[in-house]
Amino acid sequence: MSPSPAPSLSHAERFARLTARLADAQSLWRQLPFQHRDSPWGEAWSGLDAALLALSDDEAARLQDAPFTDSPLADWLPVAELEALSALPELAGDGPALPAAWAAHVGGRKWSQIEAFLPRVAVEPGERLVEWCAGKGHLARALSRRDAIEVTALEWQAALCRDGQHLADRQGAAVRMAEQDVLAPEAGRWLSPGTHVAALHACGDLHARLIELAAAKGSAVTLAPCCYQRTAAADYRPLSQQGRERAAALGFTLTREELAMAVQETVTAPRHVRRRREQAGAWRLGFDLLQREVRGVDAYLPVPSLAYGRLPADFAAFCRWAAEQKGLALPAGIDWAAFEAAGARRRAAVVRRELVRHLFRRPLEVWLVLDRALRLEEAGFAVELGTFCPRALTPRNLLLRASRRRRPGSGGGLSPCP
Repeated sequence: MSPSPAPSLSHAERFARLTARLADAQSLWRQLPFQHRDSPWGEAWSGLDAALLALSDDEAARLQDAPFTDSPLADWLPVAELEALSALPELAGDGPALPAAWAAHVGGRKWSQIEAFLPRVAVEPGERLVEWCAGKGHLARALSRRDAIEVTALEWQAALCRDGQHLADRQGAAVRMAEQDVLAPEAGRWLSPGTHVAALHACGDLHARLIELAAAKGSAVTLAPCCYQRTAAADYRPLSQQGRERAAALGFTLTREELAMAVQETVTAPRHVRRRREQAGAWRLGFDLLQREVRGVDAYLPVPSLAYGRLPADFAAFCRWAAEQKGLALPAGIDWAAFEAAGARRRAAVVRRELVRHLFRRPLEVWLVLDRALRLEEAGFAVELGTFCPRALTPRNLLLRASRRRRPGSGGGLSPCP
């Protein structure tokens, strides 16, 4: 059970405590166990490592899905506090169920996410509605039909704009698809104090750009962020002043690669996909042991990603492919079965050691969204932060809602298409 004080914390207080916890344990969760033959933490954490390696397969699988529940890490790390600081309320949303016919031409999981997101988009009378990074405008069409208003959908790909406009016209939805790169300097012309911008799973720099433009223009925002690592910057610079100050004071930095940890949780895949993923992981670790021996260098050698559907037929073929990618000549007489078995054993250890990173995955994601909330609060917005759907529908279920009181006489509206 989460400690009772956490839900009453302000965004700034929750952010400050999460920053401290993430900074305190960064020497643990920054480590990538698959890059190490043995424990990545050294003798100081030998008890933690031993407890992890002693876990059964069932316990390891359970903790991957529920890292805070009955965690053996509680003897070494603040598990209960991390759980409490990561727990956010479900944001209220009103409205009747959407007609099933509206789901036409939308993928089933995507439509379920739209159904959950839509009731949380509360459009005030007179507000103009914009969808940010719209794709084919699936969300825009649903919003337009629900509220009987025109929605402008911004999308940089011309082909998606054409397809989206065709769908909107055919369905009688008042949607205007506008070809717009939201990272371009002129993107701010679509925002004003009279607009409300909705974005469902806008990635990285795309949603960060929305936050900055909304702060400058005064637009209301309903945002479910995603893929924080999709950014041009090699190192993360907090959006909020509080974030920059606290991170600097604690020596807390994040690389682009470390941002990816926040979104590594996925919805459970079908069994055959999981088995293929596990096999690929074991083969990679087996090849890593092989390449260390062949090169005479006891160091991890990254190998390019390969889609599971394109995996070679067996371990030996995978190793030959990986060696070719790295320009490595393999000797004759390799005991493929021994290296494959060693890779499987090593994968079992890596799965357990990665539970430390799993424990900090959601706290890091909440920290990132809080940084965005604080940026808007610093700009004078009232901000709500919570969830909009169960984790089983999408682990990226965090939602930020922000609005700023308009000044008397302030106008607004959308600029015409260029």
